[in-house]
Amino acid sequence: MHIYDISVAITPGETPTYPGDPGIEVGSWSAIARGDRANVSVLNFGAHTATHIDAPAHFIEDAPGITSLPLEALFGEARVVELPADADAVFESHVRPESLQGATRVLFKTRNSAFWEDPRGQFREDFAYVAPAAARALVAAGVRLVGIDYLSVEKFGSDSFETHLALLSAGVVIVEGLDLRAVGAGLYDLCCLPLKVAAGSGDGAPARAVLRTLD
Repeated sequence: MHIYDISVAITPGETPTYPGDPGIEVGSWSAIARGDRANVSVLNFGAHTATHIDAPAHFIEDAPGITSLPLEALFGEARVVELPADADAVFESHVRPESLQGATRVLFKTRNSAFWEDPRGQFREDFAYVAPAAARALVAAGVRLVGIDYLSVEKFGSDSFETHLALLSAGVVIVEGLDLRAVGAGLYDLCCLPLKVAAGSGDGAPARAVLRTLD
């Protein structure tokens, strides 16, 4: 058995954030080096920072929030589907039955994964995304969780948000900001838990995600 950490570290000045989202600040509230009895950090960043989960409330008013997501969707077998390096998006042709093989949790490994080699805080607008038709096909196939290896499943610059709406309106959990560099295509056990943030609109939360081999 091998465990892969597929989470992106949250580091000020290094971890890119989606344009318009809050930046990342990590400060020191108290420090042993300053004579305090304990080290206590202060964290300030958006709910959709690094590896994170989108809840339906992210794009749908009065929809379920992050604390309402079914835990059973966040645990269990997940299939990593690897796309060719020249694929600009996850298209409907990538989510045919022979690719999904009955999986209800699907993580897409694209050329985006290479972006995590040296992020340097620079957001990449040219990331591969999930096309709306592919999102609708995933819903039709009974998929309950969809993950991708950059900060959004939506094409950059979209103003209709068709992909998010297709998935979230069907109750599909979206995991964004995965680091799948070390993971090959195949079937794994997934554990992906968002922070239980009970305040605000419940639109999403950072998460720690790991995959475990099944052998």
